[in-house]
Amino acid sequence: MEIGKFHVLGTLGSGAHSTILHVRRADDARHYALKVVKIASAGERKFLEQARHEFAVAQKLDHPNLVKIYALEAQRDWLFRIRKIHLLIEYVPGKTLDTLQQLPISRLLEVFEKVAAGLVHMHRRSIFHADVKPNNIILNDRDGEVKILDYGLAWIKGEDKGRVQGTPEYMAPEQVSQRVVNERTDIYNLGATMYRMLTWHLPPNALKAARDSNLIDAQTWKLAFRPIQDFNPNAPAELCELVHRCLSFSANDRPARMVDVQEALAQIAR
Repeated sequence: MEIGKFHVLGTLGSGAHSTILHVRRADDARHYALKVVKIASAGERKFLEQARHEFAVAQKLDHPNLVKIYALEAQRDWLFRIRKIHLLIEYVPGKTLDTLQQLPISRLLEVFEKVAAGLVHMHRRSIFHADVKPNNIILNDRDGEVKILDYGLAWIKGEDKGRVQGTPEYMAPEQVSQRVVNERTDIYNLGATMYRMLTWHLPPNALKAARDSNLIDAQTWKLAFRPIQDFNPNAPAELCELVHRCLSFSANDRPARMVDVQEALAQIAR
């Protein structure tokens, strides 16, 4: 199957309104991921805006632990209405973290530190990812490199962010209760990701707690929280302490900056 100058090699993933294809460009035989977003009606124009936003965010970034997006193209029908968007994305051969259950602690520390490094780069450009989670982090099979994926929910500081979105299991309490997205909510998202990879359990779900009881406070949070050591007694105490700090109910109790998290992870690895 051909799409313009690309030969389709397979499907990498799919959602309700988009499909990500593995393609090879005829000109140079290079491999890419091609995200195809369908715009079937006026009510689906929000997906067009999301694709444009994702592309705009990616153009502000340049870091080895952040996936690159090279181009955005719109396909129009005979009435010049946009019916399809193509995002040309860096191809990373590998698997996302949610599919990898047997990584040793030493390897997880390397992965966590590289994810933190990518997020430091984003934050220095006043961009917050807002959806850090295991299935948005991919490990390259060829060289072991780590890449953060999916800038669809990222927020550029100073722009109107509209409604705050995220993945409920990884969202910070203030993301749910105050519609906040900032460096410390990304720190929480990373903390929840580290907790998941170390325990294969999830921290308390702030969105579910809000829906069930309309009350989220530090005391109920503390009662619901299970320490990492309950599930993984082999996890180093320093790492558990760092992850627990990242998952503090109060944003002020978390590390102040992502670079602090990165440096702590590097120190624990050493």
